Amino acid sequence: MKEKYYITTAIAYTSGKPHIGNTYEAILTDCLARFKRYEGYDVFFQTGTDEHGQKIEEKAKNVNLSPKAFVDGVAEQIKDIWKMVGVSYDKFIRTTDEYHEKQVQKIFKKLYEKGDIYKGAYEGWYCTPCESFWTESQLVDGKCPDCGRPVNKSKEEAYFFKMSKYADRLLEYYNEHPEFITPTSRKNEMVNNFLKPGLQDLCVSRSTFKWGIPVDFDAKHVVYVWLDALTNYITGLGYDVDGNHDQKYKDFWPADVHVIGKDIIRFHTIYWPIFLMALDVPLPKKVYGHGWLLQDGGKMSKSKGNVMYADDLVKFFGKDAVRYYVLTAMPQDNDGLISWESIIETINSDLANVYGNLVSRTIAMTNKYFGGIVKDANVSEVVDDELKAVVTSAYDKVVSKMNEFKVADALFEIFAIFRRANKYIDETMPWALAKDESKKDRLATVLYNLTESIIIGTSLLASFLPDSCQKVANMLNLSLRSVDEINKFGLIEQVKVCENPEILFARLDAKVIMEQVNKMIEERNKELEAKQEVVENKKPLIDIEDFAKIELKIAKVIACEKVEKSKKLLKLTVKLGDETRTVVSGIALNYTPEQMIGKKLTMITNLKPAKLCGIVSEGMILCAENEQGKLAFLMPENDIEDGSQIF
Repeated sequence: MKEKYYITTAIAYTSGKPHIGNTYEAILTDCLARFKRYEGYDVFFQTGTDEHGQKIEEKAKNVNLSPKAFVDGVAEQIKDIWKMVGVSYDKFIRTTDEYHEKQVQKIFKKLYEKGDIYKGAYEGWYCTPCESFWTESQLVDGKCPDCGRPVNKSKEEAYFFKMSKYADRLLEYYNEHPEFITPTSRKNEMVNNFLKPGLQDLCVSRSTFKWGIPVDFDAKHVVYVWLDALTNYITGLGYDVDGNHDQKYKDFWPADVHVIGKDIIRFHTIYWPIFLMALDVPLPKKVYGHGWLLQDGGKMSKSKGNVMYADDLVKFFGKDAVRYYVLTAMPQDNDGLISWESIIETINSDLANVYGNLVSRTIAMTNKYFGGIVKDANVSEVVDDELKAVVTSAYDKVVSKMNEFKVADALFEIFAIFRRANKYIDETMPWALAKDESKKDRLATVLYNLTESIIIGTSLLASFLPDSCQKVANMLNLSLRSVDEINKFGLIEQVKVCENPEILFARLDAKVIMEQVNKMIEERNKELEAKQEVVENKKPLIDIEDFAKIELKIAKVIACEKVEKSKKLLKLTVKLGDETRTVVSGIALNYTPEQMIGKKLTMITNLKPAKLCGIVSEGMILCAENEQGKLAFLMPENDIEDGSQIF
């Protein structure tokens, strides 16, 4: 029976489209999952979306959608992006899934009945984007210590979890399981900054908004973000509070690793293990907190306008090129850097020059010198042994690096095969061998060794660049090498390569690409400015009580004249049943006084009087205006008496 391996990403928050920094985590975890499958593990890879909270409730309200409709749209967008970059997940969980919500309610109730959750009140500073409460001392310059945004004073009734009850037990677990948090620097941060100073009780419910999982025994409250979000790792497997677990939970829990960003390490290495301790559930084996992809010296942020999206990158460079860049750009225990220019440079230097060029040269020479068919003629030299040593030792090095989550280093070891093979071409000079008929067997051996090196390196690379590696295998008419055969050189009896191989990775013209990129960014910024204008001009939603405060009536214009010293204003005398009023309106550029006489218009009649050019205006005439400045009055469809009330 295969050994089980359960790996997860953090679930993506559905407040909007994920940028490449968010997408990196999905690519990284996919790469780790694929490699474990390649090693022979029975892998279960779970990802998904975190869909509750005040921030989402507000965003949905701003676009006139229900919260569920809003998160449905974002969740589908995230699924599309994950598919676009080749994320091979086994389970996509949504925290709005019915089975998850039911278990969260049961978990909350169990912890409440156990005495770990109690009812109280919270007073402090709240950051809506981070969905976090802070004390005065935790603020940095009066702002959220995590994101630097403004915070609001908040006081509300809430349920709290007794974190301090489990602090000593958690610290003991850290000491007994030094591998629990990776890298070690993240562990030191948790111990020194949070555990040793003393854990504060954690707010686990909210009562000032409704978009969350209801606390079933207290309808005023919804379950707060972390108790809802973190439990996805067990509910997605079929965990049941009452003990009626699905077989998948029995097979795969505890998780082998949670792959998360360093910004949420505290929640996964303090809150999550404490929740599990309270539930008497085994803790995950490891939490790996990766760094951030930084652009222009800082974390990507929509508010900063420095966001790069995966779909744009894939459009310009292709799926596997994007995967390769982000996986090589991120060190194991630090942040990585990303820019359009550095992506182009990496594609040209590594994928086009080193890998793509090696494949195309080898296939081209095989076609040119042997009609596309090559066998090992067993005419060896010392340099062959040097090549074989690099190729056959690569797997163990890659496994070692992958087990330490040093994915960039693992890729370096794989590309060492391709670099050594390119050097081998320079050392053996096949073009020179081809000129001497007596060297034909040596030439055949050289090309055979190159083909073996390519298929072994490509088989190792397939977890990282799945589509491109399958293309190479197809061009060589070979199967990717299994893990049992990956260290063996010389398994191919005969190779018949394709006659017209496609270009694996074309060299990119940086100038041309950057012109296209800058044009895209410019157009997008214009669209964003236009949308922002709409948002800024958009009036807030009002209740029916607010609308009821406005008095609207049909007004008939019985006299009209120009206002002296003004090009825009007309003075209207209007009749409202038995009442007559004066209204000053800025419509003179569109209508003459003569055109206004006799019109029946819509008028706000309870507006406070205002003096314009010395004339007191006793209401407001309503009209619509398009972008060209053209006006249209709101007039009754049928003839109706002036003074009639509008409802």
